[in-house]
Amino acid sequence: MVTKAATVYDVADRAGVSIATVSRVLRTPDAVRPVTRDRVLDAVAALGYVPSGSARGLAERRTGVLGLYFPGFDAAEEAPALDVLASGTSKARPFTVLDDQDGQPDEHPTNLFLDEVLRGAELEAWKQGFVLMIGVGRDDPQRATVRDMAGRVDGLVVLASSVPDDVLARLARRIPVVVLAGPPRGDRYDHVTVNNAEAMAELTRLVLAQTGGRPPAFLTGPADSPDGMQRWQGFASAITGAGIPIDDVTVLRGDFTRASGRRAAGELLTGSLPPALMSANDQMALGALDTLRSAGVRVPEDLLVTGFDGIDAAALSDPRLTTVRQPMIDLGRASVQVLARRLEQPDADPMFVRLPLAITLRESSRRRS
Repeated sequence: MVTKAATVYDVADRAGVSIATVSRVLRTPDAVRPVTRDRVLDAVAALGYVPSGSARGLAERRTGVLGLYFPGFDAAEEAPALDVLASGTSKARPFTVLDDQDGQPDEHPTNLFLDEVLRGAELEAWKQGFVLMIGVGRDDPQRATVRDMAGRVDGLVVLASSVPDDVLARLARRIPVVVLAGPPRGDRYDHVTVNNAEAMAELTRLVLAQTGGRPPAFLTGPADSPDGMQRWQGFASAITGAGIPIDDVTVLRGDFTRASGRRAAGELLTGSLPPALMSANDQMALGALDTLRSAGVRVPEDLLVTGFDGIDAAALSDPRLTTVRQPMIDLGRASVQVLARRLEQPDADPMFVRLPLAITLRESSRRRS
């Protein structure tokens, strides 16, 4: 049953502060004394308050806007500062000629998996007659971005684990929520996902067949990534299923960025090379190829390399990267379809949509005769 939405006045009254203070806590929490900030946030949690005047009208009308919220996975690879006012654009040269003789990779690549998911969501939102609002949770510990979005949209798609469970539960009291990636955990949300574990387990078995049963190293993703966790679980199950102690495996930690793949490969080069390096995503695998190539390590002759996601760059690397191809655009489209269905059928049972994956074998994992 939907209860009457709490207002900013309710929060201010419960916390014993002004509505201006409530607004400052929700928009610029670091500017408020911790004791006051905690008191306001406790009131927000207790009342299930969603900040935005438009949120109070969602029960009577639609905004025609859907939200898509992602974490800032590429935060470690910040672009350099840009100040067009200070630089004086009218005096700037119209172009620059760069001689890229060394073939150095872009130092600030985008997160191509999320780009493709976003593209699919945009296509489907347009088809369904919605506008799509995008939020990125970079440096946002209080999740002010997603709280604000929830007051402006009819429904919300969030990447699994990008929003704390308690915050997600409060948002779901007011608007439909679809969780992208990650399996259901006894919740009542709609889910759109893939079977990361099974695909990674099968790819691991194929790699073990190439290495004569010698264990590959594994490059993991962020510790709070459900996708990364499932891929590790699939890898570990195949390793132990082959009778190999998991402690015999070299495990490297990455954060899904190409730069972290370069760093991990650098760590690998300080010891004896394993027969293969399996990465939890393509971006890190491509970064590893950058470092290995610079060090004179031959792939696949000296070391096999695999990725996961199936981004376009994986088919353009040298050697081309073996990977598990995700239906990235379809993940975005399916999420919007499920959200649109939920808006039309708010009382329907939760949906669990799992899209298929495809293992794509290329030169980076093929031993040459």
